[in-house]
Amino acid sequence: MRILNDHVEIAAAAGEELGVSEWVQITQERIDMFADATGDRQWIHVDPERAAEGPFGGTIAHGYLTLSMLPFLGAQVFAFAGDVARVNYGLNKVRFVSPVRVGSKVRCRVELLEVVEIEKGQRATLQHTVEIKGSDKPACVAETVTLLMPRDTMTL
Repeated sequence: MRILNDHVEIAAAAGEELGVSEWVQITQERIDMFADATGDRQWIHVDPERAAEGPFGGTIAHGYLTLSMLPFLGAQVFAFAGDVARVNYGLNKVRFVSPVRVGSKVRCRVELLEVVEIEKGQRATLQHTVEIKGSDKPACVAETVTLLMPRDTMTL
């Protein structure tokens, strides 16, 4: 895991790959739990028998399930250390390039694209590429934006 200890190290890492997570298997149980949490129970995700006759030969993970795994996978790759609050600022781009079939393994490759100094800290833009084991195409490519604010600059 790569640990960036302060604003200087964070800024210096701009343009660098931070690392790659471990492989995680996408099970039908995980897909079903996501479907229950979101109410998205489309058959292509939750009905293995019907999905076996569908375009992917079985169930696939929701794109947003793949996207929701970025914090978990990213935490295996890097950390912003020190007395700093990390605030999710949003997404610039997201593409779901390839379906993730049930039973597949995925991992996340993270690159720190840009770091911009802002009034209350830094704005970091990261690219997360979710790879599928054995596939040339990624499942998802997402550009996330995180605000990094030292606690002494935070006001309510």
